[in-house]
Amino acid sequence: MKRDPKSRPILVLDEDPQTLELMLEPLRWEGYDVRGLTSATEASEFLNYWKPQLIIVDPEFSNQDGLKYLNSLAPFLETTGLIIVSSENSTERISECLDMGASDYILSPFVPMEFLARVRAQLRFRDAKEDLLEANHQLQELVEIDDLTGLFNMRSIFSKLEFEMERGKRFNRPVTVVMIDMDHFKSVNDGHDHLFGSYVLSEVGKIIKTSTRTVDIPARYGGDEFLIVLSETPLAGIEQFCERLRARIEHATFSQGKDSIKLTISMGFATSTLGEPIAAKELVRKADMALYEAKRRGRNQVCAYKPEIDRNTSLDHSAVIDIFDKKRKTA
Repeated sequence: MKRDPKSRPILVLDEDPQTLELMLEPLRWEGYDVRGLTSATEASEFLNYWKPQLIIVDPEFSNQDGLKYLNSLAPFLETTGLIIVSSENSTERISECLDMGASDYILSPFVPMEFLARVRAQLRFRDAKEDLLEANHQLQELVEIDDLTGLFNMRSIFSKLEFEMERGKRFNRPVTVVMIDMDHFKSVNDGHDHLFGSYVLSEVGKIIKTSTRTVDIPARYGGDEFLIVLSETPLAGIEQFCERLRARIEHATFSQGKDSIKLTISMGFATSTLGEPIAAKELVRKADMALYEAKRRGRNQVCAYKPEIDRNTSLDHSAVIDIFDKKRKTA
């Protein structure tokens, strides 16, 4: 699909106003959103707030030694094309410019129609690259995101947790795992159809997502269980977060058509201790034990992991590790 030239910002840089105008004129014919500058200082300030799709520049711009200015443009080239326009036709110079990230090298003086054709070609190439990046992003989401709740899925949560654990060790920062289970969720499927059960899980996923920060990692752990990874959050903040989320679920009414229900959740959390090495699956095990304790105490509450929980629970350490590993392998 051809894109409107007016939506194509192009920045042209040349110290000589006459040469600059020779490049700007044909671009204006095409209707591009084009800006021309003769000062490197002004160009640098301009690029702080204006994001061109294409930069056209003479490598000698700003009276610098050859390719120095081109090197300064490197940070922009991930999303911006770069065309060199120069009267120097040596193979060495052309090779240097292309190796530094230039998309094309046009010798001047140039024929305006060929110049425009090369500009269009670079814009098409940029569009193809942008479309590919978007497609890759969507594919990654399909791999990582649970399609029912919009949260991360089992396939991705463990690698993300392990990464956060390693980062926590490196910077001496705590990592918290919060385990969540819907109370008596079987009653939803028994008293209603499974489509309503899916609807409830989807709505719970939305509540969890809107309750977490962008740095947190919320996931559907499986069935009606959820897991949230919180980073760099003090104990008081964790307790406040958990209680606020528990209350939001308790006060929500899940309604779809003739079906309506109110539900509660039980929550357990465990936090890594600074300076104490702990594996990701061990932190999950502790959070799972805290969740089990919240269930044992009557549900609809938050429980923090404490060592005595392990002594009180009938679910032993090895069994939980086995559950963790089986879930990971089947994710």
